[in-house]
Amino acid sequence: MSVIIKPPNREQNVSFLTKMDDEETCVNPGDVITENTDFMRGHGTYQASSNELRASVAGTVERINKLITVRPAKMRYNGEVGDIVVGRIIEVQQKLWKVDCGTRLNAFLNLAAVNLPGGELRRRGADDELVMRKFLQEGDLILAEVQKAREDGHLNLHTRSLKYGKLGPGVLIIVSPSLIRRRKQHIHNLPCGVTAILATNGFVYFCPLVEEDISIVKEVDSATRENICRLRQVTLSLAKHRVSLYDSSLLYGFEASLHFPVAEISYESNEEEWLAEMKSRIDRDQQS
Repeated sequence: MSVIIKPPNREQNVSFLTKMDDEETCVNPGDVITENTDFMRGHGTYQASSNELRASVAGTVERINKLITVRPAKMRYNGEVGDIVVGRIIEVQQKLWKVDCGTRLNAFLNLAAVNLPGGELRRRGADDELVMRKFLQEGDLILAEVQKAREDGHLNLHTRSLKYGKLGPGVLIIVSPSLIRRRKQHIHNLPCGVTAILATNGFVYFCPLVEEDISIVKEVDSATRENICRLRQVTLSLAKHRVSLYDSSLLYGFEASLHFPVAEISYESNEEEWLAEMKSRIDRDQQS
């Protein structure tokens, strides 16, 4: 038995520049991103020749003005200011909580960065420190925003808004952060009566429909429970097939999977059918 190793096919070295403004473009190591010399080389790229900018890692191409970078497909979450994250309280310390957000180092939520009960505005004192576990305790899930990204890798979070804070009953799924498509809005109220939180750190949370204050707990009926379970199965299938997660992909996947019971969504034959229907709807939206 002989093995023949051939050089890379030159016909595959096409420029991905024309796609970058329309959709996220996936590249492999060695793919030509652009031959335009006006662009600057960023992380995940290298200059192969005088006019070719190539990818050095497998991931998605990101462009900020004239800077081109490639976000790796498998990587730990690196927080940026303004990111919406879901995290779990792992420790209560003096005047702060330590939060696990899937980062290399734990994040911090300071006592001064949370809303007091009733929205009271005042300086936090020693009495507030004694009752910190009444606000948040170990094991609680929170929705927060990145206030500051330190140079050492730690993140400072805040929950100074009614849409942030402790999360109520729901289902948490952890996927690769590279699958979360960055949007202006990461909290979506879906027509099926479920709120989907697609946090930029790869934590996906489904809970009953949230109106204004996310900390208000309501009784969950059986129909909403079934919809949450269906969305969970759809999300796991999309993540397995490396499909970007955003409001449209979740909604189309949910509607396409209604032909099957929740327990049979992940069956291989059923999965192929509803995934094909979902992708065709997404393609029609992109063409229109």
